Amino acid sequence: QVQLVESGGGLVQPGGSLTLSCTASRSIFSFNMGWYRRAPGKERELVATITSGGTTNYADPVKGRFTISKDNAKITVYLQMNSLKPEDTAVYYCNADGVGAYYGMYFWGKGTLVTVSS
Repeated sequence: QVQLVESGGGLVQPGGSLTLSCTASRSIFSFNMGWYRRAPGKERELVATITSGGTTNYADPVKGRFTISKDNAKITVYLQMNSLKPEDTAVYYCNADGVGAYYGMYFWGKGTLVTVSS
């Protein structure tokens, strides 16, 4: 089992920045990590992922604005969000997807709310 706890959400004005953190209960070395979001009335969608080897991938709406990173020693994954827009308003979820010996293990955090509004 891997427990994931997100933090850092809140209210921010359009154009502002926010950094989300996802802290795991154990090593994330053998997991691909990701951030997803669910906006009001919409399906959950991918925001960004980072593989166990450090390769990153971003959804088109956030490319150039968001940066995903991780600190294996701190067992934490970050999502730096810049130039925020009202359409970025959503609950943001952290995900861990096992690889290698941990393939098939899939975990979610409970989410943190980000509201972009003036």
